[in-house]
Amino acid sequence: MRYLAAYTLATAALVAGCGPVPLERAERDCLETARLAAQPRGEIGVGFGSDGPGGYLDLTISSDYIAGRDPAAVFETCVINKSGQRPSQPLYSRSDWKG
Repeated sequence: MRYLAAYTLATAALVAGCGPVPLERAERDCLETARLAAQPRGEIGVGFGSDGPGGYLDLTISSDYIAGRDPAAVFETCVINKSGQRPSQPLYSRSDWKG
């Protein structure tokens, strides 16, 4: 009987973690998704050390960018999926959008 109660409690905790997030948090999280749909992000570094020259390349390309999806549509879909609500304002009218 104790195992059943522990299993039920663990299952309830897992399901609760899958619920919607507040709208503000969803918008904040989805802004980066929209930015990656607008263009790839990356950085490159070159340097010289005691072992000689070295460098790195870090490039992030989203499948939304490759598919040519509109960042505003990506943003709206992401917010709805995360919060269950439509965004408080369209992506292109947000002051923090710099796509």
